[in-house]
Amino acid sequence: MPHTRPLATLACLLPTLLAALGCAQPARTVRIATYNIEDARSPDLDDPQHPRLTRVAAVIRDIDPDIILINELASDQPAPLRNGQRFADTFLPGLGYTAVTLASNTGVPSGHDLNNDGRTVTRHPPADPPTPDGSPPRQTPEQRAYGNDAHGFGTFPGQYSMALLAKPGFTILEDQIRTYRLFRWSDLPDATNPTNPNGSPWYSPAEWAGLRLSSKTHAIVPVRTPAGALIHCVVSHPTPPAFDGPEQRNKHRNRDEIRLLRAIIDNEPWLSDDTGRPGGLPPHAHAIILGDLNADPADGSAIGDPIAHLLASPRMGPDPTPISNTPIDRLDPGDTAVFRLRVDYALPSAGIEVTNTAVKRPPTDARSVRPSDHFPVYADILLPHAN
Repeated sequence: MPHTRPLATLACLLPTLLAALGCAQPARTVRIATYNIEDARSPDLDDPQHPRLTRVAAVIRDIDPDIILINELASDQPAPLRNGQRFADTFLPGLGYTAVTLASNTGVPSGHDLNNDGRTVTRHPPADPPTPDGSPPRQTPEQRAYGNDAHGFGTFPGQYSMALLAKPGFTILEDQIRTYRLFRWSDLPDATNPTNPNGSPWYSPAEWAGLRLSSKTHAIVPVRTPAGALIHCVVSHPTPPAFDGPEQRNKHRNRDEIRLLRAIIDNEPWLSDDTGRPGGLPPHAHAIILGDLNADPADGSAIGDPIAHLLASPRMGPDPTPISNTPIDRLDPGDTAVFRLRVDYALPSAGIEVTNTAVKRPPTDARSVRPSDHFPVYADILLPHAN
C-alpha cells in the first residue's frame, strides 16, 4: 500500500514549533528503503522518458520513502559524482529529494591478473550504447576480462555504484560521511586468501597485499531527521557469491565483506576508514544497514552464514524479515530478487522500533512491468527526537 502522510508541511514544522515552546518532540515514523535498480548508467539518465527508469521511479513514488538507498546506479558522472541527484531530479521531480552518490571500486583497475587468466587488463573497452527497451546491455568477453581484473567487478569505472536519497526535511550530513572503500582485504582479521585446488594461494603476495575488500564501497552516511534524530545509514553492496571457480574467491569475498560490515557496526578498534580515522559506528548511535548484501540467511551459495554472523552483533536489533503479499510463481514471500533469494536488507540497530516492513513486488512478474531483477525493501521505524 502507498505510504501517505497527511498535512506533510505542518508535520515538518511541528518539531520547530515544539522546540520553541520547550516541549518534548514526539517520535515519528521514518520510512527507509533499499532498491537495486539493476545497472543504471549515466546515458540512461539523459532520457527523462527512459522506459525502465520511469518504471523504477513509479515504484519509488508508490513506496514513498523518506530515505532510500539506490544500488547499481553508476558513479562515473563528473562534477563530481552527481548521478544520484541527476536520477532524483530527472525521474522524481517535485519530490525534492537530495542525494549523495558514493565512489565505487567497481571497474577501478588493480594492475594485477586477479582472475588468473594469464593477462592483466587495465584499459576498459568502450561501453555499449543504451538498449531500446532500457534493459542493461549484455557484457562482452572483453568487458568481462577487464572487470575481472578490477578491484571490484565492473566493465567501466563506477559501474554498479550507489546513491542515498533523502526527502526535504531530512539532511544528509555529507561532511560526516565515512567510507571504507580503500580498506584492504588482507587487513581484515582472519581474512581468507582463496586457494587453488592444489592448496596454493589464488592471489599472489602482491595482489593479496593490495586488493581492496569492498567490491563497491562500505560507508556510514548520517542523516538528520526533521525531528532532530540522527540515523546512520550503513550501506554496502558485497559481491555475489558466484561467478568464480573451485577457489571460491567471490564466495569468500562476499562473506568477508559482510564481516567488514559487522566490524563497522561493532566499532572495532582495529578498523580505520579511508581518512585514517579509527573505528566505525559511534557508540549508542542509531543505525540501519541498507543494501543488496547478496547473501540469503537460508538459501543460495553464500558460505559461512554471513547474515547470521551480522545479526549476532550485540548492536543489531531483531531481523524484521520483510515479506511480500504479492505472490509470484516459484518465489518465497521473503525473496527480494527474481533469482529466488532474500538478498536486499533494511536491518535496524538495537533500540529502533520497526512498525512495518515489506518487500514491494509488482502485481505481475512480466519484464514489461518489473523494472529490475530485484524488488525494493522498506522498513518503517520509530526514532526518538534526538540522539
